[in-house]
Amino acid sequence: MGFRLLVSFLFALLAALAGNRLATAQDTEFGVDANILIVTVDDMSCDSVGAFGCQLPGTTPNIDKLASQGLRYHHAHVQTGSCYPSRNVLFSGRYSHNTGVEGFYQVKDANYPHLVDLMKGAGYFVGIRGKVSHSTPYQPYAWDADLTLIDGEKQHIKDPQSYYRSTKRGIEMAKQAGKPFCLNVNISDPHKPFYGINNKGKKIDDPHVPTRVYQPDEVPIPGFLFDHPDIRTELAHYYSSVRRADDCVAQIMKGLEESGEAENTIVFFLSDHGMPLPFAKTAVWHHSTRTPWIVRWPGITEPDSVDRDHMISAVDLVPTLLEIIGADVPNGLDGRSFLPTLRGKKQKGRDVVYKFHNENSGRNRSPMRSVESKKYGYIFNPWSDGKRTFQTATRGTMAFRAMNQVAPDNPAVAARLKLFEHGVPEEFYDYENDPDALHNLVDDPAYAEPLARHRQAMERIMRESNDPLLPVFQNRNDPAFVSTFVDKLQAEANERRAKERVNKPGNQRNNKQQNNPKRKNLFQLELPKQAQAGQPFPILIRHKLGNALGSQKFHVTLKDAEGQRIERIVQSAEGRGELKVTFQIPPNYPLDTVRVSAFVGEDYPTNLQHLTEGPVPVTQ
Repeated sequence: MGFRLLVSFLFALLAALAGNRLATAQDTEFGVDANILIVTVDDMSCDSVGAFGCQLPGTTPNIDKLASQGLRYHHAHVQTGSCYPSRNVLFSGRYSHNTGVEGFYQVKDANYPHLVDLMKGAGYFVGIRGKVSHSTPYQPYAWDADLTLIDGEKQHIKDPQSYYRSTKRGIEMAKQAGKPFCLNVNISDPHKPFYGINNKGKKIDDPHVPTRVYQPDEVPIPGFLFDHPDIRTELAHYYSSVRRADDCVAQIMKGLEESGEAENTIVFFLSDHGMPLPFAKTAVWHHSTRTPWIVRWPGITEPDSVDRDHMISAVDLVPTLLEIIGADVPNGLDGRSFLPTLRGKKQKGRDVVYKFHNENSGRNRSPMRSVESKKYGYIFNPWSDGKRTFQTATRGTMAFRAMNQVAPDNPAVAARLKLFEHGVPEEFYDYENDPDALHNLVDDPAYAEPLARHRQAMERIMRESNDPLLPVFQNRNDPAFVSTFVDKLQAEANERRAKERVNKPGNQRNNKQQNNPKRKNLFQLELPKQAQAGQPFPILIRHKLGNALGSQKFHVTLKDAEGQRIERIVQSAEGRGELKVTFQIPPNYPLDTVRVSAFVGEDYPTNLQHLTEGPVPVTQ
C-alpha cells in the first residue's frame, strides 16, 4: 500500500474508532442511506444565474429549475477567489492557513481528515469528476473512483453529455458496492477557455456548442468593468459558457433522475468563485466570492425558498454534511454546520463570513483578508505598498487589455486600473448599495462605526483561527513591518517553487544542481523600457565570466505576462563583454507585459547564475 493511500486509510480508521458512523433511523429523522451529490461550476459569478438575479435572460434554465425545487442562500460565499485553495477549504472545513493549501501546490504531509476520509469512514462510496488535482491537499487521494475516466477514456471537460456518463457511472458503482454515494461532480465551464475562443482571445472551432450562444450586443456589463467592444465580446463568450455549464447541470440531473435515487439524494450546487475577469477572480471583493448556493433536499428544504437571514460559506460544508448523516465532527474545523437553516430554522452567529487570498497559480504572493457582513465589506491588503503589482491570471483577459488601452484618455478607467494593479492598504464598502465596490468608504467619517466593528470582527476571527497574518493586521499602521512580512512570504513561496523544480520527477541532474553552488555577478540583463507588438525586442547581456570558466552558454527566454515561454535563444560567450539577443514580440500579442529570464551554463539544473527581469509594458 502506497504512503498516501495508507494515510487516507488511517484517517478513515481513526474516524471510525472515534465514533464516526452512519446515522440510524432511530438516531435522526433522516435515513441512513441519504445520498450526497455536490455539483460545482468553475469561475461562475453568482449574478450570472437567473435565480440569483441575472440581467441576461435564459442563461441558466436548468440551474433555475434546481433552485425552484430547493433552498437558495442569498448570502453565501466561498473563502477565496482562487480554485485550488477554495476547493480545499470546501472539502476540509478549514481555512487555508490551517490546511497549508494557500496556493496551487500539493501539501503531502497533511495531518487532518478530508471529506473523502470522513465520508468513507461513515460508510459512503466517494467519487469525483473533474478538478481532481485541485480538490485534495495532494494526489492521488483515496477517492473510490475518478469519474473523469469512463472505460479508460478521459471525458472532455467541455462536453455536457460526458457529465451524464460520469454521474450515471458513479451511482452505478455505489450500488454495486452496496453503499450510499457521495459524489462531487465539477463542471469546467465557465472557466477559460470560454466557448468559441482560446485563452488568447482568438476564435476557434469549438465542437461543444451551448444550447444558446450569446452575442456582444445583448450581454450586460458588470458594474466593476465598463462598456467596451472587446469587453462585450469577452462577456458574450463567457455567458455562452455559462449556458454550457447549465447544459452540463441538465445532464447531471438526468443521470440522477434515471437512477431512481433522486428522492433520496441531497443535492448541493455552488460555484468555486466569481467570473475570471478583473475585480472578480483571484480577489476578495463581493463579486469574487459570492456563490449561487442551492440545496435541494426532498422533504426537508422548502421548494423555491430563499434564505436572506443567514450567511454561510464554503468552510461550513463539511460540518453540515457530517451532522446530516449523523457522524461525529472532528476537532479543528473552522466552519460549523448550517443544518438548522436547511430546516427553515433560525441560527445565531451567522452575521459575517471570513475571506482571504494568499497566492496565485504563478506563486505570486498578494495576501488579502476580508470580513463581509450582509451590508458591508472590509478588506485588508498588506501586499499593497504603492510599488508591488497585483499578479493574477485575469491580467491576460481582453477586459484587462481594454482597461490599459482606454486608461490614458479616461481618468475614471485609469483610476480603476491603478486600484486593480496597486491596490490600497484598506477598503470598506457598502455592498448593499455598492456591490461592485466602486466607492471606498474607509476614510469617510460617516462610516467610522461600522468600519470599526468589521475591523474588530476580523481581529477576532484571525485570533480564533490562528491566522499568521494577525500580527500584520495589528501592525497595519507600520508600513515597514507590513512590507517586511510580505517580502518574507514571497521569499518562502519562491523557495518552495525552486524546490519543486529541483525535485520534479525525471530531473536526472537534481543532485548535480544541489552540489553546484551558483556564482553571482557573472552577468546583468538590460531590457528596453517598453516593447511593441510586432516589433523587435533587443536584450543586452553584460557579462564577466572569467578565464577559468571558458566559453559558456547563455539561455535567454522571452516570457509572457503569465510566465509562459514565447521564445528561447541560446548563444555562447566568454570572458568580459556584451552579448546582444533580439526577440520579436508577436504581432497579435494578447497580454500587456513581457519578462525575460536568462541563465548561464550548460543547462538549468547546473546553471551558474539565473536572472529574471521585467515586467516590460507592451503596446499594440
